Amino acid sequence: MHELTKTPPPRRPDLHIATEGEFVGWRTWIRDSFEAHVGPFWHLIEADGSVRSAFRVEKKHLNGSGNVHGGCYMAFADYSLFAIATHVLDSRAVTTNFACEFLDAAREGELIECTGEVTRAGGSLIFLRGKMMSGPRVLLTFSGTIKRMKRKALPQPNA
Repeated sequence: MHELTKTPPPRRPDLHIATEGEFVGWRTWIRDSFEAHVGPFWHLIEADGSVRSAFRVEKKHLNGSGNVHGGCYMAFADYSLFAIATHVLDSRAVTTNFACEFLDAAREGELIECTGEVTRAGGSLIFLRGKMMSGPRVLLTFSGTIKRMKRKALPQPNA
């Protein structure tokens, strides 16, 4: 309940919290059909406020060599940017810059996790960096910039 209004907190219809399976209690956004198709990707807000995101590698995530496809790494890292920014992001936003370094391969069945930090959150831009791992192995390092989107006014009909 909100302390001032004694009403339940606002619901986010685009946020799903797992109630069964490996990721019970973890969150995912269901508004993005691409992420739903290539995922599922999940994130968890830890007790200290840090954010961890994760997914379990399935056959659909693999390239022809049997390793996780680089595009899957990048899609998951992009998802993780928004999860990491969850505490400073209060409206819609888009990725404006993304850079990464591929360091190691992952295979089917592995649990891949991302952690990171907001390095600066300004009025319209949020700068972040992160690390993708499988156990102790670093798979990918990445950085990105997210731009907060202003809501555009709807066009008014001519009077």
